[in-house]
Amino acid sequence: MPAQVQIGVNINMLDIDEKSDGSLEAPFVFTVAFTPAIAQINIKGKAKISGDADDAKKMLEEHRAKKNPPVQLVQAVSNAAMADAILISRSLNVPPPLPPIPQPQMAQSGRPDSRYTA
Repeated sequence: MPAQVQIGVNINMLDIDEKSDGSLEAPFVFTVAFTPAIAQINIKGKAKISGDADDAKKMLEEHRAKKNPPVQLVQAVSNAAMADAILISRSLNVPPPLPPIPQPQMAQSGRPDSRYTA
């Protein structure tokens, strides 16, 4: 394994289609690319969107008007695909696609500062 590995994560929401039962379906591709090229993980799937008919209709109209997909949809797909990508990376013995945990900074007292900020 190389000493330094860069990990790039990309999600593409391809389309939003209306189904006969009134729900929506959004195919997606979630990609994790490693540099140097030690592995690449591609997860393809379809998100099923159900709920209020008016909200679904609004989402479909916005998509047809070429607006970005709703943040809630992208976040839900990203969370589910990221969990799968972490499991796959473990089985491939490559680093998981997670941001590095920052090291605690030294406080003025000379001890590590254990406070967290977001």
